[in-house]
Amino acid sequence: MAERVQLLSRQGCHLCDAARRAVRAVCEPDGVGWEEIDIDTDPTLQARYGELVPVVLVDNVQVGFWRISGDAIRAALR
Repeated sequence: MAERVQLLSRQGCHLCDAARRAVRAVCEPDGVGWEEIDIDTDPTLQARYGELVPVVLVDNVQVGFWRISGDAIRAALR
């Protein structure tokens, strides 16, 4: 079963570091499953998301990119 929240990121991305903190702050206290995927390991993801990272998907629906809001993630999980 896929995790509900996916963080699409890449190495060396300071916005990805901030997004990771936001995802953890929302998901971990409530036990919501999440995973981080480095888009540079998947040519399809790299072509699709390119410079938009970080991107957060909830149930496979994009809820944010670049500056990720914990509030947007919470709203999408409801």
